[in-house]
Amino acid sequence: MISQTEMRVSPEIAYVPLRLQAAVSTKLSVDVNRIRHIKIRRRSIDARQRNVMINLSLDVYIDEMPGNDPAAVQPLNIPDVGNAPEVIVVGAGPAGLFASLRLIELGLKPVLLERGKPVDERARDMAMISRESKVNSESNYCFGEGGAGAYSDGKLYTRSKKRGPVDEILKALVAHGASPDILVDAHPHIGTDRLPKIIKAIRETILAKGGEVHFSTRVDKLLLTDTDTVEGVVTSDGRTFHGPVILATGHSARDIYTMLNESGVELEAKGIAVGVRLEHPQQLIDRIQYHNPGGRGKYLPAAEYSMLTRVDGRAVYSFCMCPGGFIIPAATGNGQLVVNGMSPASRGTKWANSGMVVEVLPEDLTDYDEHGVLKVMRFQEDIERRFFDDADGSQNAPAQRMHDFVNGKASTSLPATSYAPGIHAARIDRLLPPFIARRLQKGFADFGRKSRGFLTNEAVLIGAETRTSSPVRIPRDNDTMQHIRLKGLFPAGEGAGYAGGIVSAAIDGRRAAEAVVAITNKD
Repeated sequence: MISQTEMRVSPEIAYVPLRLQAAVSTKLSVDVNRIRHIKIRRRSIDARQRNVMINLSLDVYIDEMPGNDPAAVQPLNIPDVGNAPEVIVVGAGPAGLFASLRLIELGLKPVLLERGKPVDERARDMAMISRESKVNSESNYCFGEGGAGAYSDGKLYTRSKKRGPVDEILKALVAHGASPDILVDAHPHIGTDRLPKIIKAIRETILAKGGEVHFSTRVDKLLLTDTDTVEGVVTSDGRTFHGPVILATGHSARDIYTMLNESGVELEAKGIAVGVRLEHPQQLIDRIQYHNPGGRGKYLPAAEYSMLTRVDGRAVYSFCMCPGGFIIPAATGNGQLVVNGMSPASRGTKWANSGMVVEVLPEDLTDYDEHGVLKVMRFQEDIERRFFDDADGSQNAPAQRMHDFVNGKASTSLPATSYAPGIHAARIDRLLPPFIARRLQKGFADFGRKSRGFLTNEAVLIGAETRTSSPVRIPRDNDTMQHIRLKGLFPAGEGAGYAGGIVSAAIDGRRAAEAVVAITNKD
């Protein structure tokens, strides 16, 4: 017999199997020896009250062991498409990888073109950024196999209401080596140390089923017919690839936006968010979030937080919070200083960081109107250049203690940091545009009132955080997923301005693949 039940228990019970079994026995009035197995279907932490509780959805097996679970993740059973019609997929981030998998499932051959290197080779180039401030413009934290998601925190939480597609993404990740825990936890997380292995496994599936993957292959041009149809691409080394094009280049491919704009392809300026990375000691965040002077204790994970307020008509909020993580240099070219955050699977470092950003809309940037649809992108570039110049041309980032920033004071010292290239004291309140700095200062004051201890000089701001999302949207038809004017061009993922994060980008990539197949079958 299988009994489904919901329980709300302490962390000690939730994370110790024998204690959980005893608690289930009591709730169901069943002899503990009759409980043969407990399967956790859903798990979430409720830290809103002083006593932190764990909410569980359980399948309890009484007098029997689990058999074959029809809901369990099975190895992918997909066809060989080596001789099938080809579809060009530009970009091997989450959108491009999952578009490729979906194309194979539906019987078309993906030809995946990635400007950067395989995921393992990227690591050497990223190490050079930290050690020598040398940025390889084709291989960095944003460009290369896996895209920005490969060396990110690996958070899989999404606000998407499409539970079915979300589950398909998570199951595909588990089938390629992710922990089954991501199917259970309310805020699933893989970790930057485990993502590369999973990404390589996805590549191997694509190749094994007849797809192609080409690294160090940057797309420089679209092949257009006289009838406004995209029929392929031209790469930087002069090669041509023919077929419908899924454009999944990520939010930092500025050369792609420039190329599209110069080619007369319709684009739209899109709002972004700009600010800093804020780093606290993880123990402090644990104490605040778990309402416990002793921190998280033996059973609870490193605490997360989410902050949101509005200041002078614009949102101020935390973004990509990385508990037990570290801050990384995320520039994609010389003359830029950009930071981001990530966490290993263990979330075991002594620091917590998040992006702390202010909403910026195109109408806020009238000084940049001369740049047309690229105005928000040019604004991004100017901020990154300003921070780079303050760092004397290195990746040693400007930093300011949190309380000093709010009060407009210079920091006379800085705390230890997870940011490997190092930090130096700077007036971030002056480096940021005034309309951003002012809102961020007021936002921090508000967060400090709502969460006692959060506003502190133990925390440090490191800048700049500018790559929260794409500054450009590539407009597309909602039904066909094609560009509004160009047939055969399917913009997808974060770079197209329609997704944010690993899961939403992957879902968008799948949708693009399905749209290509629908149109191919119709034709």
